[in-house]
Amino acid sequence: MIEIVGNNPNYQLARKLLDASVLRHEAIASNIANAETPGYRRVDVSPDFHATLRAQFAGGTPPSAASIASLRPALAEDASVRSVRPDGNSVELESELFALGRNRVEHDFLTELVSSNIKQLRMAISGRVSP
Repeated sequence: MIEIVGNNPNYQLARKLLDASVLRHEAIASNIANAETPGYRRVDVSPDFHATLRAQFAGGTPPSAASIASLRPALAEDASVRSVRPDGNSVELESELFALGRNRVEHDFLTELVSSNIKQLRMAISGRVSP
């Protein structure tokens, strides 16, 4: 039964997206902390992670749990953002706060999704619903 939940592509995808959400939260926190640091460049989850994920789903057939599990989100400098400040810093505080709120909603949703899979497994093992 554990293998069924662990090898479920939807569960693996939710876990990977949750990992990316946690990493994005760290990036946003770093960006906010360095909003006044001269020369600091904004960081975010690497676009390679999202591009690889999109490519896996582009074929029409869902990717396997193993291919999803092999994905690793990483932080990278955000090349799409240009610095408009004279000190070279590319962080816009308002944008970061907006991204923080959006990331929190995504994180809450993904946490609930992963938790529901674990609750189903717990119910199958124990035979009763846990609070």
